[in-house]
Amino acid sequence: MANVFISHRGSDINAAEKLAQDLRQDGHHVWIDVWNIHLGDSVIQKINEGLQSATYVVVCYSAYGIESPWMSREWMATLARQLEGHHVRILPVFLSGGDIPAILSDIRYADLTKNWQKGLDELLGVLR
Repeated sequence: MANVFISHRGSDINAAEKLAQDLRQDGHHVWIDVWNIHLGDSVIQKINEGLQSATYVVVCYSAYGIESPWMSREWMATLARQLEGHHVRILPVFLSGGDIPAILSDIRYADLTKNWQKGLDELLGVLR
C-alpha cells in the first residue's frame, strides 16, 4: 500500500484527520502531524521524515487557504523533489473549499466538499 503524507491547515484538522482515518482504513500508511509529532519532538525533523517517506502528498485545499507557512513548505518541497526525479506525487483535494495556487492549477483534484465518498473513491483509486 501507499505511503501518504497529508498536508493541511490547523483549522482543518477535523476533516484532515477523518481523511487520514479513511485512507488508513483502506490499508495505506498515513502520515499526519497529529499522529506523528509528539511532545518533545522536533517538528521540522518529523515533517521532513514524513515527506521523505511519502510516495503521495495529499494537499488539502481549504476555505482558509493553503498559503500557511507549513503547508507552503510541504507542497513546495514535494514539487522540488519531483523535479529532482523522486517518485512522489501531489494529490490535491478540496477539503473545505479554497483557491488553487497557480503552480498547482493544472493538477486534477478530488472534491470532498460536494460528495465526500466520491472524492475519497477517486483518491483511493490513485493510491491502489
